Amino acid sequence: MSSPAPKSPEMSDKSRKYDRQIRLWGEHGQTLLENAQICLINATALGTEILKGVVLPGIGGFNIVDSGLVTEEDIGCNFFLDSGSVGQSRARSCMQLLQELNPDVNGEYVDEAVDQLIDGQPEFFKSFDVIVATAVSERTIVRLSNLLWDMHIPLLVCRSVGFYGVARLQVKEHCIVESHPDSHQSDLRLEHPFEALRKHMAETAITSKVPWLVVMYKCLEEWVSAHDGRYPANYKEKTELRDLIRSKMSADEENHEEAIKAVNSSFGGGKPNSAIKEILADDCCINVNKESNAFWILARALRDFVENEGAGLLPLPGVLPDMTADTASYINLQNVYRSQAAHDSEIVYRRARQLLKELNKPNDLITEKDVRLFCREAANIAIVRGTKIADEYDKGYKATQISTGLETPNSLMAHYVTLRAVDKFQAEHGYLPGECQVEVDTSRIKGLAAKMVSEWGISTPISDDLAHEVCRYGGAEIHSISAFFGGCIAHELIKLVTRQYKPFDNTFVYDGATSQTETFKL
Repeated sequence: MSSPAPKSPEMSDKSRKYDRQIRLWGEHGQTLLENAQICLINATALGTEILKGVVLPGIGGFNIVDSGLVTEEDIGCNFFLDSGSVGQSRARSCMQLLQELNPDVNGEYVDEAVDQLIDGQPEFFKSFDVIVATAVSERTIVRLSNLLWDMHIPLLVCRSVGFYGVARLQVKEHCIVESHPDSHQSDLRLEHPFEALRKHMAETAITSKVPWLVVMYKCLEEWVSAHDGRYPANYKEKTELRDLIRSKMSADEENHEEAIKAVNSSFGGGKPNSAIKEILADDCCINVNKESNAFWILARALRDFVENEGAGLLPLPGVLPDMTADTASYINLQNVYRSQAAHDSEIVYRRARQLLKELNKPNDLITEKDVRLFCREAANIAIVRGTKIADEYDKGYKATQISTGLETPNSLMAHYVTLRAVDKFQAEHGYLPGECQVEVDTSRIKGLAAKMVSEWGISTPISDDLAHEVCRYGGAEIHSISAFFGGCIAHELIKLVTRQYKPFDNTFVYDGATSQTETFKL
């Protein structure tokens, strides 16, 4: 995780304002956020709540595309509209109130239908980092999907109806350096100690004041020598190592206790896991070219390091966990790791510079700071390759997966199918189900849903209750549902623009009645 921003009198007003979030994604993440541009299509309650979630933390700018005028129904569920805005431009009214949340953010609006922009100004979308579309027609979804897929611009399509919500993320390729895994393993190189570490350990005696890593290293050496050079690999062998450490205790020595607790999590660092091996074996990594972005050039430099200087190991991150020890002992050990990490990083940097030169790319595309971060996070880098939303409208698309979801108890796959049926209903009838006759529209929604699953070769029916629940709201949004759902989607936007944390992949469904969420990869 990124280091917390220092608390000092010299802290800028902006750093003070965003201090809590900078502790999550760092100064570099905040800079990416402040340089990002978001486009919202349709200023619905859900759409404005999504924008609220990125305006408050300081997104660079947003643009609302909406040709509609404010109605009484809009005011009932959208907190960014008031009675004085009835009959006025919905895009402009929402933009003005959203901007009041954060004067650092630039807001703009376009009083045009999105289909007009697709037809006449497709280049309009190229200036945005992410496009968010709410309550758009099925036809427009397909057109946006095809256009933005070719432009390599992420698209989030969302809808909120009554207590239900669905969001679908389309991203062709998303490269993540800081994925922030839930379970982070420290890379201590106990099984593959580097020369400086061996020297430091040889010169350090075990006392009650040294870090637990010294205790573990010394006891591990003894255990390995008694087991023909093998390292503990299973529970039984790790228990033996714990017993050996415990036998060295002469009193209640805290560093020994910490070493015993750390046995399970201290081995295996440095070796690329299957996900990293897959990235390093990817064609985009092996065959970098003039079109390659900084991530893939760094990945190639990393691959070359692993195959040569690293002897199969990743660069050392140089980060130590907290340990009970006297200050001098801990800092001395920390410096050993940091020095080796800087050495490894320098090798990767030189390799990256050489690649930039061979590809005739500018030297400032990859800085030394970029390489240090990449090396520190090398064990957790990730790639998300998505699918095109337009493909979901082909018959038989992911039919097996949808069928499995429909047959799984308590799954929200039926909600996804029903909300897809809402899109089809609107395309066929020109209004949202339930706006006129609830009972008639309920049977129509059931018929559309049944037709969809039949085309997929699925026989599982959609429940009557689900179809009726969608229709009884007449397509209306409940603000509290849109607020929660919009907050969830805003988190995903921040992940995309900061290139930190993994976004959902790729469909997110929410049932506010049961407080249940589920993701599907479609």
